[in-house]
Amino acid sequence: MERWFITMKKADFNGIAEKYHISPILARLIRNRDILGDDAVELYLNGTIADLSDGMLMKDMDRAVEILAEKIREEKPVRIIGDYDIDGVNATYILQQGLSGLGADVDTDIPDRIRDGYGLNIDLIDRAVRDGIDTIITCDNGIAAAEEIAYGKDHGLTIIVTDHHKVPYTEMNGERKYILPRADAVVDPHQPDCPYPFKGLCGAAVAYKLVEALYNVMQQDPEDVDYLMENVAIATVGDVMDLTGENRIFVKQGLEMLRRTRNPGLKALIECTGIDAERLNAYHIGFILGPCINASGRLDTAKRALELLNARTRRDAVMLAEDLKALNDSRKEMTERGVEEAVQMIETTSLKEDKVLVVYLPDCHESIAGIIAGRIRERYYRPAFVLTRAEDGVKGSGRSIETYDMFAQMCMCRALFTKFGGHKLAAGLSLKEENVERFRRTINELCNLSEEDLLEKVSIDMLLPFPYITEGLVEELELLEPFGKGNQRPLFAGKDLRVISPRIFGKNRSVLKCRLKDSQGNQMDAVYFGDVEDCLREMERKQVMSFTYYPSVNEYMGRRTVQVTIVNYQ
Repeated sequence: MERWFITMKKADFNGIAEKYHISPILARLIRNRDILGDDAVELYLNGTIADLSDGMLMKDMDRAVEILAEKIREEKPVRIIGDYDIDGVNATYILQQGLSGLGADVDTDIPDRIRDGYGLNIDLIDRAVRDGIDTIITCDNGIAAAEEIAYGKDHGLTIIVTDHHKVPYTEMNGERKYILPRADAVVDPHQPDCPYPFKGLCGAAVAYKLVEALYNVMQQDPEDVDYLMENVAIATVGDVMDLTGENRIFVKQGLEMLRRTRNPGLKALIECTGIDAERLNAYHIGFILGPCINASGRLDTAKRALELLNARTRRDAVMLAEDLKALNDSRKEMTERGVEEAVQMIETTSLKEDKVLVVYLPDCHESIAGIIAGRIRERYYRPAFVLTRAEDGVKGSGRSIETYDMFAQMCMCRALFTKFGGHKLAAGLSLKEENVERFRRTINELCNLSEEDLLEKVSIDMLLPFPYITEGLVEELELLEPFGKGNQRPLFAGKDLRVISPRIFGKNRSVLKCRLKDSQGNQMDAVYFGDVEDCLREMERKQVMSFTYYPSVNEYMGRRTVQVTIVNYQ
C-alpha cells in the first residue's frame, strides 16, 4: 500500500519565474526541492565549474599535496589503494592519471571483495612493503583503518588517506570522540574540523580535488585533468550520492564530457550496452554503465574495470567492455534467481508476518546479497536483510526504509555479530550460522515500526492538468536534470481519469499503453513499465483511476507526440 501526498511549499512562484525566465511550474518544482534564495536558485539552474570550491580548503589538503610533490620530485614509488566498487575504481583511475601526468612513479592495488573485504588490510600493506613502496594513498577508503595505518607507519610507509566516509567515533556521556587514523595526511570533508563547505562529495571527487590542487602547486595547468570530471560524474551517480550542490555541477559537466568521451574503454562500454551517446544521462550511468563497472568487483576482480578505463587500443577496449557486460548479465541472472528464492521463502513461511525480513540464502553469492535485499525491500516495503554462507560463518547485507534506522537497531543487538557496519539505510554484517534465527527473532522484537510506518510515501510535486503538458514543458523540465537521489524527477498527478483501450506490448510483454481522458474530455497517451499484468487487471476492473506520472516526448517514425509515463496508480 502507498500513501500519496502533495508537496505544498510556499513561495512567490510568479516572481521567481519572472526573475529567472522560467515558468511558474518550474519555479514551484525548484521550491519543492528546497532550493531557497537567489544564490541557491542561480547555482541550481546555472552552476558551472567556476562555482566549485577550492580543494585547498579541505583539512590536510596542503599537507597531502606538499608530501606528494616531494615524493614525485624524489622519484619515490607511490601506490594507490582504492576500493572495489564504482567509486573506488574511478577514484583510483583519477589519482593514477593525475600523478602519472606529473611524472610520478605510481601503481595501483585494489582489494579483492571476498578474499580481502573492504578497505585497507594488513595483507595489502605487507604487499606494498615487499614491493618496496614508499608512499600509499588510499581513495574511497582509509578513514576507518586506524589499526592498519598504524601498522603501515610502523613499517616505515608514508600514508595519505583520501576518503568521503564518515569518521568513526566512540560516545561517552553524550560526547563523541572521533577516531582518526595516524596517517601523514587525512583528506576527508567529513572530519569535524574540515572547513570545506560541501560535505556530500564521493571518493572520486575528493581524489579529483587532490589532483587539481597538486597540479596547481607543481605549476602545471589543472585544466589538463578536466577530462577526469567524466569519472567523477560516473562515481557520483554510481555511488548514489545526492545530486545537489557541487555534485550537481560535477555530474552535469561530466555527462557532457561523457557524451563525447575520448576514453576508449568508456566509449566501448557505451557502444556495447547500446546507449545512444548523444542522449546519455544519469539514468544510463545508474542502471546500465554503473552495474557493468560494479560487476567486475562483485564476481571477478575490480582490476578488470580499472583495466577498461586504462585501455589504450580499441581492440582491448572492446574486449574488456564485452567481458564486463557479460559479467553483469550473469550477475543479473543470479540476482533474479536469488530474488525468486527469497520471495518463495517469505510467501511460504512465517517470515511473511515479520516487520523486518531476514532471509537466509546459504548458496547465494555473497556479493549480490545487498542487491537482493534492495529488491525485497522494494517489493514488500519493509527493512530486509539477505544472509549468505561465507568462508567463516554467515555474511549479509541489509537495506532499509525511510522510517527505520537500520544501523541504530543493529547496535542494539551487536553481541550477535562478529562484525558489522553501516548507516541508516544500509548495512553489512557477519555472524555465526547458529545465530541466524536468533538474529531474526531479536531484530524483530526490537522493531517498533507501526502500520503507518510500513506505508510507502509517494511525494507528488503538483496536480498537473493535461492542457499544461506540452513539448515546451518537457523541454523546460530538462533544466532540472540530472535526476537522481536528492534531485528526483518531477512527479505529477491526475485524479479521476478514464482509461481507454489499455493493452500490453513489446517482445517481452513489458510495456502497457493506453489513453487517459480527464473530466473535461482532454486526452493523453500513456505508457507504464512496472508490473504490467497487475496494472492491466486494475484498469479493466476500475476504468476510472488516479495516476502519478511525468511527461515525455515519444518519437516514432519521425513523429513527435507528448505522452505521460505512469509511475503509480490507485
